[in-house]
Amino acid sequence: MAASNRGTSEASRETFPDIRDAVRRLCADFPGEYWRKADRDRRYPAEFVAALTESGFLAALIPETFGGSGLGVQQASAIMEEIHRSGCNGGACHAQMYTMGTILRHGNDSQKQAYLPKIATGELRLQAFGVTEPTSGTDTLSLRTTAIRAGDHYVVNGQKVWTSRAEYSDLMLLLARTTPKDQVKKRTEGLSVFIVDMRAAIGRGLTIKPIRAMINHATTEVFFDNLRVPVENLVGEENKGLHYILDGMNVERILIASECIGDARWFIAKATAYAKERVVFGRPIGQNQGIQFPIAKAYAATEAAALMVDRAAKRFDAGEPCGAEANMAKLLAADASWQAADMCLQTHGGFGFAEEYDIERKFRETRLYQIAPISTNLILSFVAEHVLGLPRSY
Repeated sequence: MAASNRGTSEASRETFPDIRDAVRRLCADFPGEYWRKADRDRRYPAEFVAALTESGFLAALIPETFGGSGLGVQQASAIMEEIHRSGCNGGACHAQMYTMGTILRHGNDSQKQAYLPKIATGELRLQAFGVTEPTSGTDTLSLRTTAIRAGDHYVVNGQKVWTSRAEYSDLMLLLARTTPKDQVKKRTEGLSVFIVDMRAAIGRGLTIKPIRAMINHATTEVFFDNLRVPVENLVGEENKGLHYILDGMNVERILIASECIGDARWFIAKATAYAKERVVFGRPIGQNQGIQFPIAKAYAATEAAALMVDRAAKRFDAGEPCGAEANMAKLLAADASWQAADMCLQTHGGFGFAEEYDIERKFRETRLYQIAPISTNLILSFVAEHVLGLPRSY
């Protein structure tokens, strides 16, 4: 969406206008036709990812000492919002921006020096995150993939699912059980995080199977069969991995929420423009309150959600607790984007189903965020228990 589509008052209150303008200019080289073709062919948008990498946007959260931009989550949020607001999709590479945080915050000096500078330049891609399993889903404490110490290696066996971008990533962050569940003192212990070099692992205990899904998200199943991972690839302490993973999830929530805000604003701009131009019964359809009101409600919901996203990002950058805000930001933004998507499709009527309008593609893409990276129901459970103090429901 071009900058000229933004209202004067809205544009005047944009945060980080230079960053947003640079992202918009980059995205202008990847119009709807590019994404429609990639979607039809189920092709990874390699050119788009390369452009984001070369621009330095994907290294926004890596400190300058490791070759990154050293920016905060507020700036990273602006980047991801503008990508989606421009009609593009950051799902092909957004994990490159935040997954490295586990290494940055919990890795040792050798790991940071070995990986972060190369991730910053794009020489190494860390986009795959091996957590979810077919039998446990979001019940992470029940995952079955094991990593058993054998001398100077861990031997990994198990399976992960919905591991997006595994085919296009050099490294994977893997969460596996290192101590049996019935042998730990606390239920949150016994899990460890590993850096898996997939370039060396494929065909040597690692198998990747693509999953054809409703959206072109390059998602896969990953199978581990006696995969040997060097001991030096353990991140932090053994059995403390769940804490390391959860520590990075607030950033993930905030950035995904920013993508949702971008989607919602794209849908609203698309619907508003069409409602002004489409004439039926001798008048623009936007003159009818039946069209006006859903657009206005979607706009109000989006602006309210954006405030929570901004609040969560500011708290994170200030080093303040932001678990509640990050989760609520993701919840509200995902709801707003889905409301805007439904409204936009309804506004366009039958034309909304035509590929050339890009609405049906974006409609499918934004529906994902009701489910991933965490479902709305789990967020509601979190708020109920940890914010409102209600009894644990699961």
